[in-house]
Amino acid sequence: MQISLHKVDFRRLKSICKFIISAQIFSMCKTFLLNLCYNSPMFTGVVEEVGKIQSITKNQLVVECQLVLGGTKNGDSIAVNGVCLTVTEISDNSFAADVSPETFRISALENLRIGDKINLERALSANGRFGGHIVSGHIDGVGKIVSIKPVNGFYDLEIKLEPEEAKFVVKKGSVAINGISLTIAEVSGDRIRLAIIPHTFENTSLAQSKAGDFVNIETDILSKYIEKFLSTGDNRSRISVDFLQRNGFC
Repeated sequence: MQISLHKVDFRRLKSICKFIISAQIFSMCKTFLLNLCYNSPMFTGVVEEVGKIQSITKNQLVVECQLVLGGTKNGDSIAVNGVCLTVTEISDNSFAADVSPETFRISALENLRIGDKINLERALSANGRFGGHIVSGHIDGVGKIVSIKPVNGFYDLEIKLEPEEAKFVVKKGSVAINGISLTIAEVSGDRIRLAIIPHTFENTSLAQSKAGDFVNIETDILSKYIEKFLSTGDNRSRISVDFLQRNGFC
């Protein structure tokens, strides 16, 4: 069946489409948040402590730290440079976590050496403050620091992303860099620029970072859900010609 375009009320059609998309996205976000809160660890990208690599092997790393050990027990989750890892051993000043070959392969953890500083964050508790943005600890890939330099008391950080991650970043949007929740100041192709405040720079591993370093990237997970919902390749919309006719759009 074909419809003449001049018979379509595009203003009404645009309004109803906006409403449907908004309602679907709201429902999707609500389902996602409930699932995340009740079924899996969640982080906020607010670094609690900068730890130090005590030892690292092909399947385990040991992290020297203090603050994040408080209330932590075997089986709990800690984000290490943004990668969600499960604590397997605890001592007075360190914890150990197993790391699979796949995690090493797809993350910047494989570049760590003994003595390197790393960002640490415990999983968000039910009554915790949500200070950053939703961070799952399942990174998307690895980016490369192009430059990091002081500018008028702040720090300008530029990172080159892989194309798969670059499509999910927007100006003023959120991104986790080595587990740090940051706001994107500018997007240019596959590069993003971020303005870092002195507190963040001084209290994270950014203080030891330099051009050429590789960093873990986790883009905003909601943007990936929205892309999937709006993707024409995975479109299960119930809107049809019959629907439009029955509801007075043409």
